Amino acid sequence: MTMTDAQEVPAREAMDYDVVIVGGGPAGLSAAIRLKQLATAAGAEVSVAVLEKGSEVGAHILSGAVIDPRALNELIPDWQAKGAPLETPVSEDRYLLLKPDSEWDLSALPKPGFMSNHGTYIASLANLCRWLAAEAEALGVEVYPGFAASEALYNDDGALRGVVAGVFGVAKDGEHKPDYQPGMEINGRYVLIAEGARGSLAKQIQAKYGLCEGREPQKYGLGIKELWQVPSERFKPGLVQHSFGWPLANDVGGGSFVYHFGDRYVAVGLVTHLNYSNPYLSPFDEFQRLKHHRAIRQHIEGGTRVSYGARAITEGGLQSVPKLAFPGGALIGCSAGFVNLPRIKGSHNAMKTGMLAAEAAFEALQAGRGGDVLSAYEAAYEASWVQRDLKMVRNAKPLWSRFGTLLGGVLLTGVDLWINALTGGWSPWGTLKHGKSDAEATGLARDFAPIDYPKPDGVLSFDKLSSVYVSNTNHDEDQPSHLKLRDPSIPIAVNLPLYAEPAQLYCPAGVYEVVDKQGEPTFVVNAQNCVHCKTCDIKDPSQNIDWTPPEGSGGPNYPNM
Repeated sequence: MTMTDAQEVPAREAMDYDVVIVGGGPAGLSAAIRLKQLATAAGAEVSVAVLEKGSEVGAHILSGAVIDPRALNELIPDWQAKGAPLETPVSEDRYLLLKPDSEWDLSALPKPGFMSNHGTYIASLANLCRWLAAEAEALGVEVYPGFAASEALYNDDGALRGVVAGVFGVAKDGEHKPDYQPGMEINGRYVLIAEGARGSLAKQIQAKYGLCEGREPQKYGLGIKELWQVPSERFKPGLVQHSFGWPLANDVGGGSFVYHFGDRYVAVGLVTHLNYSNPYLSPFDEFQRLKHHRAIRQHIEGGTRVSYGARAITEGGLQSVPKLAFPGGALIGCSAGFVNLPRIKGSHNAMKTGMLAAEAAFEALQAGRGGDVLSAYEAAYEASWVQRDLKMVRNAKPLWSRFGTLLGGVLLTGVDLWINALTGGWSPWGTLKHGKSDAEATGLARDFAPIDYPKPDGVLSFDKLSSVYVSNTNHDEDQPSHLKLRDPSIPIAVNLPLYAEPAQLYCPAGVYEVVDKQGEPTFVVNAQNCVHCKTCDIKDPSQNIDWTPPEGSGGPNYPNM
């Protein structure tokens, strides 16, 4: 940040809590609720603050979502009586392998019991988080939306002591506007990091404390989702349809989902595994193609697109879970990565890890501790059903990556899941490694041909800018770009000649462009379009882009997503 000598920087105020939670998603809110439950049961006082960068809790939450209520059953057993918005029980499961002009229905193939969606619910995870936030506040949790945590604070001994949150009023040139606010220091005896996949503070903290040493690289997928409201004759409440294959090539992992729920809503989306090699691949355009397939089109034709969004998903599983506890805090939820890839579910595991960390933190607070390593949380995770959940499916991602969709994703993964189910977690492959990061998996442009994607028809398929519009994304344009280039020369000097600058294609929001200016290619960052998916931070082959939080409340505002 730059400023003139005449500018005076107001002193930061500080607020102290027993526990500070960064992120108002399922993990963070579950941790907050569990802390207050334990305090009430013990007749103790525990102060808890939840910091949420979105304009409201749920504004930045995006998931399919078919929700396993296992953790919610433990956290709030009477959630149904209290009106939790898990509104549509799953009534039918379909599994399809798509070909360009046909599909194979694999629904009748036997699947291990843990792959069943029986007892799960189709819902908006954003709305569930809004409900959890109300529950947390009723227990005395202080929830601060629009409060982006932009900096970690450490004690002299190196322990995390808090964060800086709520910085406002910095202009694009770094000068302070008249409404400048330096933010506040929000300090906690323990700080729980619940930012979701590829969070900016989690990324720094993992590097500072070496939490990923001895682990496999984290793997990611890009989930792109639209919410449609459809005519009643097309609406099949409780239907869950998962598919893989077309439009993605056999060597590109991923698959689609179609969920019918609520008020004639259909959630339709595509998850593209980000370890694809072809730099010309555009996950957004693959999704637009997908919706024209008859197996997908039949669900949304005649309907109205209500919203659009995109979000990175952690896919590394058991092998990629970092060390969870460090001096002064812990990683919970997708900040660490607990998604069960074959089930395409992670919110139940996120909630449970938040609860486990809360229990460890409460025990430590009651013992008069603070700022140390919550080793009890790490031990609790290792003994939990979350760890067992991930162990059973640990080889699905590496098998898919090594052998492609048909052999690896369908046949070998199916065999491995059954063996794990029958043996309680043993596999003839042991535990396979992931190897490369998703950025390292990107191939050279000279080895691939550009992909000719059809133009959107404006009925079933759309362009990026109109999609960003219905995501309700908004950023103050007079602020420093929250997308930081470590070296501004790399996009044109390195990425363009070697990789055809894939940021133009992997970004699902039209943030990055290469334009001609006076006969020279120029890299343009349209930060105001960003839907906070974090794909650029993950997939850039030069690892030259750092996603950081923009000024508080900036970004998408997802309704019912």
